[in-house]
Amino acid sequence: MNARVSRRHILRTGAAGATLVLGFGLYQMRPASAEASSAGLALFAPNAFIRIDSEDRISLVIDKCEVGQGVYTSLSMLLAEELDVGLDQVAIEPAPPDEQLYADPILHLQATGNSTSVRSSWMELRRAGAAARQMLIAAAAAEWRVDPSRCRTERASVLDNGTQRRLGYGSLAATAAQQPVPQNPRLKQPEQFKLIGKSPLRVDLPGKVDGTAQYGIDVRLPGMLFATVASSPTFGGKLDSLDDSPTRSIKGVHHVVTIRAQEFDVGGYKLHLDDAVAVVAENTWAAQQGLAALEPAWDRGPNQHLGMDDIVHALEAASERGGLVARHEGDVDKALSTAATRLEARNYMPFLAHAAMEPLSCVADVRGDNCEIWTATQVQARAQEIAAQLAGLPPEKVTVHNLFSGGAFGRRLELDGVALAVAISKQVGAPVKLVFTREQDIRHDLYRPFYHDRLRAGLDANGKLLAWHHRIVGSSIFARWAPQAMRSDGLDPDAVDGAIQMPYAFPNLLVEYVREEPPAIPTAFWRGVGDTHNAWVIESFVDEIAAVAKQDPIQFRRGLLSHAPRALAVINLAAEKSRWDKILPPRSGRGIALAYVFDTYLATVVEVTLSDAGLVTLQRVVCAVDCGSIVHPDTAIAQIEGGTLFGLSAALWNEVTLRNGRVEQSNFNDYRTIRIDETPEVEVHLVPSRETPGGLGETGTVAAAPALTNAIFAASGYRVRQLPIIKSIEGLKRRA
Repeated sequence: MNARVSRRHILRTGAAGATLVLGFGLYQMRPASAEASSAGLALFAPNAFIRIDSEDRISLVIDKCEVGQGVYTSLSMLLAEELDVGLDQVAIEPAPPDEQLYADPILHLQATGNSTSVRSSWMELRRAGAAARQMLIAAAAAEWRVDPSRCRTERASVLDNGTQRRLGYGSLAATAAQQPVPQNPRLKQPEQFKLIGKSPLRVDLPGKVDGTAQYGIDVRLPGMLFATVASSPTFGGKLDSLDDSPTRSIKGVHHVVTIRAQEFDVGGYKLHLDDAVAVVAENTWAAQQGLAALEPAWDRGPNQHLGMDDIVHALEAASERGGLVARHEGDVDKALSTAATRLEARNYMPFLAHAAMEPLSCVADVRGDNCEIWTATQVQARAQEIAAQLAGLPPEKVTVHNLFSGGAFGRRLELDGVALAVAISKQVGAPVKLVFTREQDIRHDLYRPFYHDRLRAGLDANGKLLAWHHRIVGSSIFARWAPQAMRSDGLDPDAVDGAIQMPYAFPNLLVEYVREEPPAIPTAFWRGVGDTHNAWVIESFVDEIAAVAKQDPIQFRRGLLSHAPRALAVINLAAEKSRWDKILPPRSGRGIALAYVFDTYLATVVEVTLSDAGLVTLQRVVCAVDCGSIVHPDTAIAQIEGGTLFGLSAALWNEVTLRNGRVEQSNFNDYRTIRIDETPEVEVHLVPSRETPGGLGETGTVAAAPALTNAIFAASGYRVRQLPIIKSIEGLKRRA
């Protein structure tokens, strides 16, 4: 077969056995793994591929990390739907690290994030499955000498409608490989779907129930040692001296390892590690006892007096500067000068930790000219590269085993855990398992930035919005994480995400960004990324404008959405399902928030009651979601439920604060999460749609905080301008 076939589809068979391999992708195809070559297969490997073997097994290589969002199931369903196989017949293989082969078409690198998994795979996986099915039908028709139109498929078999003959896909693999690759395979119409739109059992569920599923923290190897680590307690601090004699006397301790500060650059991604010390032992308990006995002396460095007042004052000073223009329409200053009513607001959002249920962990084995790591990462190729740099090896000598993750929220887009594990293993010459304690995980996270926002708006005499000015001040994540994504003038697209593509129509609009970096504090993506921050600021201010205009919050928003029917539809559905017009008791209120994020429209209504002491009780949450075509409805609902609770929890209680250059929070006692007795009923209403799928993994988080603070205003008349809400408890107390 000519190797220059479709860049999206390639089919090959080899002498070692009948195997049908169908690859697909948006980028150039390259020769596949050595394993395939050694099996006698001449094939190309794009960013994912299908393999059908002689036993009718269908394998799908997935470049996404399963962090609980159900992506293994959803992507398998796309393939199985068009291939006409049962979901139980699809096997999942995690993709190896390779930026060229497995780069996400939206993110342009091998990564799981930004709610792209289904969005980026929707057409590619379906086309791959449909093309394979068409070739298998052609192969069977040729063998039976009938017209392909007489054949149909089901459960990994081709059937002859005339005679009811049946051939399994595996038995057809060799002859199917000789069929031409369809350039535009016919896809099923929605009314033909057997899987898409249904909620079959998740493919990862049995293993998670019976304990056979392996998370990063579960790995155990023969001869493996266990490590725990302590980094400089202040950002930028240095290790002065170390008395490790008490530690070495503890039974089971093998090594005390010193790790000096290092800087890494992986394709523009930058990571800094502060000085650290690690104890390596026969078991975790001995390692933790040994670490507790260590007596390191730290030079606290240039940030030893840094506190929150310093950070906030710097942001406020920066907000006085004009920023980079992210979006500009009309003449905002002129409209404001003629406005009958003008409003201004300042909002503050805190640093946030990720605090995933499974803390960072990595098993590294660096011996000789090979390095092998077992972890749960959202960036496989970067993990390979940073391990190679530390081990002093070429990347091809590093093997990455990517496992299930007990939550991520953006934390596993970072590689400090991998880097430390590899550094420790290299020094001790043995496989080492590093697990962050909860304290290490929170105090040495990479944090959602602290943001300060300034807003101005103008209304005419009839309460109609004339002008909107939004200035965003905060750290740039992309400058460190993916500088190639920055605009040429230095504008960070994440910082303004959600602020420049609002669903509302404003006649005069100006959105600016001022970059202001906190000293030495690493910032990173957090669930919902820039949208989570901007949605709270924007939806709070829209609500405030509605109140000044003496209009109902939903009715006011409707007036800004005449051009956006999908946004208007979710607002109306949320109002209906939440019984928006029903009168509530005193000190109770409902709040609404609208978001258009990750190609999904979401309206969330939160209902609260306030105690006389100012404590907030969550009564009910209603979410109306238009995410386009829905692959697995139960998973879609679960993602909105989980994301909403995650966002509510953060809005109520979470912040990371600094005193004397170190993080004050350490565990769930002072970085708390919502508890089961505090969890409200969450109703999710999905809008039927045939639009291209939108993202859901982060969407619920985005609208949670603004809906909550707007509900608090409705209940109390108090406008929350600083998160978390617990800081506003004095303002929420009942006044005599």
